[in-house]
Amino acid sequence: MSATSETTKPSNESGGGDQSSGFALDIERQTIPGAFRSYISKLRSGDPGALPSVLGLVVLVLIFMQVSDRFLSKSNIGNLPGQGAYIAVIGMGLVFVLLLGEIDLSAGTCGGMCAGFAARAVFSGDLHAALPSFLYWSLIVGMLGAIALAVWLKAWTGAVVVAIGIVLILTNMIQHVGWAIAAAVCIGAAVGIFTGFLVAKVGIPSFIVTLALFLAWQGVLLFALTSQPIGTTDYDLWFNLANANLSTTLSWVFTIVVVAGYLAFTLWKSISSQRAGLAHDALSLVLLRGGVLAAVGIVLTFLANQNRNNNPYLVIAGIPYAAVIALTLMIVCSLALSKTTWGRHLYATGGNAEAARRAGIDVVHMKVTAFTLCSAFGAFGGIMLASTSHSVSLDLGAGNILLFSVAAAVIGGTSLFGGRGKPRDAVIGALVIVIIPNGLGLKPNLGVQYQQVITGVVLLAAAAVDALSRKRSQRT
Repeated sequence: MSATSETTKPSNESGGGDQSSGFALDIERQTIPGAFRSYISKLRSGDPGALPSVLGLVVLVLIFMQVSDRFLSKSNIGNLPGQGAYIAVIGMGLVFVLLLGEIDLSAGTCGGMCAGFAARAVFSGDLHAALPSFLYWSLIVGMLGAIALAVWLKAWTGAVVVAIGIVLILTNMIQHVGWAIAAAVCIGAAVGIFTGFLVAKVGIPSFIVTLALFLAWQGVLLFALTSQPIGTTDYDLWFNLANANLSTTLSWVFTIVVVAGYLAFTLWKSISSQRAGLAHDALSLVLLRGGVLAAVGIVLTFLANQNRNNNPYLVIAGIPYAAVIALTLMIVCSLALSKTTWGRHLYATGGNAEAARRAGIDVVHMKVTAFTLCSAFGAFGGIMLASTSHSVSLDLGAGNILLFSVAAAVIGGTSLFGGRGKPRDAVIGALVIVIIPNGLGLKPNLGVQYQQVITGVVLLAAAAVDALSRKRSQRT
């Protein structure tokens, strides 16, 4: 038994008790000192987690504080979620694929294409009439094919999601913004099913498949837009995703729900595990973690609820919708990965696909579902990007978007070799990525070349940490 745990064993004296079994049940109770020692041991074994990205974030903040005194202003900090939420969303989708040791280079352009279909439907009021006939029916047939593939590969949830998308398109419900956004995500899921099929079943390397699709979806976007960009500022729901805030009251409600939900879940987990005679966190450790989260949430919410506008007659306050969306998706994805059988199987497949297959895990199914989620998140990320840039442009999702999203996941701590990573990595990494152009933009005499160089150096450093930690973990 390691020093990080307190162990109690029921005693069997010679005169009583059941000695039919050859061993007693170990009950591990994780205390605050034990958790600290366990974390130090984890660092020494070559698993730094999000620590390098957090330290990098602190360094960048300190540097940009010296570059401009406006960097830590309320208005500038309040703009960060809207500027980087799309990176976090696409990056979270990429985490699922990176956990398998795969890559999806088409997530950005897939998002642009899906946003293009949504914008065309809302702008024209009738997607069938607005699109070239061959493109509209190719979309319908492609989604029907994705349903058939999903059923064959037992990806039932993917099949249902794509079916919902077909219904929305055929009934022209997508002339309304909310349903158009939902249909865009459904189209993204269909794309992911095809991508997963080509990688997992046909056996084409994911780099080649997604590179080809990266180029193809850019062309489809041009067809969907008929080579004319479409603005999103006139559609309140779409525009507000990256540009509006919760009210101050709802901001406190959101924080209370998150903190209370975390405390309730961790307390229930600790108590139920203790009653079942399993390893569990001590009450002191649970309360400490909940207290830290509550303190951070209260401080951030208080600051977010301050007026960020210099004009006192036009108040801009509250937690940005972009931050709420990113945090909510992070919580849902974290629960899916850590508390479900599917999530445990995904980690197992990424750690050793052959061992997972021998253990009875359907590796093909896991890969298909991972790519489906990645493309669906990419589609919603494209919607968020269109909100940030105020339009669905002809090159939406191309350029550096995918590179920044992959960089966000890797910088945050997700391994490029598979088997290690969390959704929070994409959020932390996205914050690092968006701070660089934000801070440099406050110094007009610093050109865009500085942004490219610094971002590249940060990504290279993150990849180096990943490779070195992997080597160290193999030696221990």
